[in-house]
Amino acid sequence: MTQPLNILRVDGSARIEGSVSRSLTDEIVSRFPDAKVARRDLKFALPQIDETWVGANFTPAEDRSDAQREILALSDQMVAEVNDADLIVIGLPVYNFSVPAAVKAWIDLICRAGLTFQYTANGPEGLLNGKRAIVALTSGGTPLDSDYDYAGRYIRHVLGFVGIDDVTFVRADSLATDAEARIAAARESIGQLAA
Repeated sequence: MTQPLNILRVDGSARIEGSVSRSLTDEIVSRFPDAKVARRDLKFALPQIDETWVGANFTPAEDRSDAQREILALSDQMVAEVNDADLIVIGLPVYNFSVPAAVKAWIDLICRAGLTFQYTANGPEGLLNGKRAIVALTSGGTPLDSDYDYAGRYIRHVLGFVGIDDVTFVRADSLATDAEARIAAARESIGQLAA
């Protein structure tokens, strides 16, 4: 008997009602009806990393105090979510040409040396190999892969940095020009995703 697919769904939109990226992640996840789905909704504020967090992170695990372990507990939980996932579905709206601050906070909390990547003599090496990501990218006026697309290229780079090279974009970009047609095209591409 095969194991069910484990999906981690990450929603980055600050909007709940009327969020195009959330509607697209709904549709993407529905393509995998037998999957087990964990959800990380970034509408709930994540802490920014600070000096105390950095100090705890760079203290060897066996030497951490109870307070340091508590500081890292949320990050540890989110790293476990990423590790457990076979597929990561990310709803990524573009805010001011880049990723929302909540998505950046999530990235900062999951990119941890020794857990999701490691330093080698040849440079950093991702540790999350063999996973797949589908990114539902939405924007008002920033086309994916344009000269001023700092969100799509950044999320692709970060995922590759932690070892996830199989990245598919479902794009509903430049919604300010023809939202209906662009959303329809995104839905059509979802219909073509391999389950």
